[in-house]
Amino acid sequence: MTTETEEPTLTVDELAARAGVTVRTVRFYSAKGLLPPPVIGPRRVGHYGPAHLARLALIEELQHQGMTLAAIERYLQQLPADLSARDLAIHRAVVASWAPDAAETMTREELERRAGRPLGEEDLERLSAMNVAVPHEGAYRVDPGLLRLGVQLLDVPFGLETILAARGVLIEHSRAVAHELSQLFRDAVAERDSTAVKSLSAHMHPLVVQALLTTFQRSLKEELREWLTDAGPAGDS
Repeated sequence: MTTETEEPTLTVDELAARAGVTVRTVRFYSAKGLLPPPVIGPRRVGHYGPAHLARLALIEELQHQGMTLAAIERYLQQLPADLSARDLAIHRAVVASWAPDAAETMTREELERRAGRPLGEEDLERLSAMNVAVPHEGAYRVDPGLLRLGVQLLDVPFGLETILAARGVLIEHSRAVAHELSQLFRDAVAERDSTAVKSLSAHMHPLVVQALLTTFQRSLKEELREWLTDAGPAGDS
């Protein structure tokens, strides 16, 4: 089952299409216990929801990093069983940060299949402006790590200018944080040899990303709580 408010409505074929894998792969992961069972509906048809899709994306990312199925199983066993799709997406973001940037070339048909919805010209323009899916030689260069987020942003009631401004804020401040942290770590290991520094960097990378995500999540919750509190009396008047 899924902990999301959205009901599980995807068939196994639709789930596989949205995740960019085969039905055989979905069934294989399910048989291994890596995916929770679907919700059984009328006519004994299994239905999947956002949490299934997010967990499948996490499994694929872990496999992309070179982890064996046994290692992936151990990793997933350490996670709470009732994690929401949003929380699973955060875990995937941390895992994806371990690897260098990568883009995939997709046709419009493949892009729509992975997005799970038809994409109009305005949708494609917004995805291109966000650097999620950029037209390239009759196809699209797609950032798989940002695709799901970009598609979700298509339904957010903000104008494109607001979304791009928010992206600019995130890039500007994340680069500033990265620069200051790098300087801090550089000073701390200045006396060590280059091999030790590279080893430390490899181990620190996922830890720092996880810390930044957790800190940002908590800060954003506090900001939203204050915003809603301040807006309360005005909304009631």
